[in-house]
Amino acid sequence: MMIFTTSLRMPNLYIIAGCNGAGKTTASFTLLPGILDCKEFVNADIIAAGLSPFNPGSMALPAGRLMLKRIKELMQAKVDFAFETTLATRSYVSLIEKAKAIGYTVSLLFFWLDSPEMAQQRVSQRVQQGGHHIPHEVIRRRYSRGLHNLMHLYTSLCDHWMIVDNRNTQPREIMLGTGEHTGDVWEALPQHADTQLWKTTQDHALGTLSRKIMHGLKIAMQQLVETNAARNQQLVIGDQEGHISRIAASDLLHTVR
Repeated sequence: MMIFTTSLRMPNLYIIAGCNGAGKTTASFTLLPGILDCKEFVNADIIAAGLSPFNPGSMALPAGRLMLKRIKELMQAKVDFAFETTLATRSYVSLIEKAKAIGYTVSLLFFWLDSPEMAQQRVSQRVQQGGHHIPHEVIRRRYSRGLHNLMHLYTSLCDHWMIVDNRNTQPREIMLGTGEHTGDVWEALPQHADTQLWKTTQDHALGTLSRKIMHGLKIAMQQLVETNAARNQQLVIGDQEGHISRIAASDLLHTVR
């Protein structure tokens, strides 16, 4: 299906990234349409679930092909769109380069968790609520490769990038910057994620984008906690000391109101 647009402004590509269980999809459903006015979200997991609701894992390859096909259509139409990824591979490098070459502004939002163990617990909790299973070894591999590729590959390719601590119900900016100013973020992340916001640039457009994103994430988190509280479910939460807990969502309502 082709899409046609007559807009002359530069289109936006938003890359929603992070390890499994980081909260990418949950945030995207509020952030993209409601805050960033981005109505096109390409998500391989959602495509796979549509192809095989009871066994989405069996549709990973067909879903991946359909995802790339849809991205190609959207780029040809030059409309705003977003896609989700763990950044565990280098496969999106050429896509980003092509998007920038035809006028896209590429912004990367990375949801950070401080350990693969927390990612595993988040996924396990999701499975208990009817979500799809991911083997622990796959989660660990994607966690480490995703962080490595973020810092050593993708930040330098994107026009804007932003890293958000999404361990608990109050998401926080950790770092943000532009492609030409990545700084020593790989070294800074472990030491400073819990103490201060690192800005590698004073780019005005990035500052505006980051404020909109944080506002959207606050709304998304409130909706998540309230929904899970209504269902008497728990959330997997991490603290600044690295402890991981399962807490009743009803006990977390005060943190989002």
